[in-house]
Amino acid sequence: MESSNNAGRLLGMDVGARRIGLAVSDLLGITAQGVPTLQRRNKRTDLAELQRIISEYGVSEIVVGYPLRLSGKASAQTGKVVEFAEELRKKFNLPIHLWDERLTSAEANRLLRETDMSIRRRAEVVDQMAAVLILQSFMENRKRSF
Repeated sequence: MESSNNAGRLLGMDVGARRIGLAVSDLLGITAQGVPTLQRRNKRTDLAELQRIISEYGVSEIVVGYPLRLSGKASAQTGKVVEFAEELRKKFNLPIHLWDERLTSAEANRLLRETDMSIRRRAEVVDQMAAVLILQSFMENRKRSF
């Protein structure tokens, strides 16, 4: 694992076919906060929007949720996410970390069900919450590793 880079924030992503849930760390890399979910349009537009977010928040590393089956085996989505992560690496020249995201969407849904939020609003923020959980677990693991 690469050492922590204190020069910027981390960007967490929950990558899906239609949306990319997003979260950024605080400057110290302790807490993750959600940022508005990216509605995917096409590769060029998606990458341009991610460039804007990377610049706006001063992102120095990206954590991408790595979708595996509960058994730990790859799924159809796994290959697509690996390909997308490689595109991010080439486009932005930043460290990209794939992070096991098993159960994050389920956990996000569980946490959101415990709120007074409407079903429609929960559907809008579940990807963002999953990105927060991915990034938070990555940062907590990194802290334990040092």
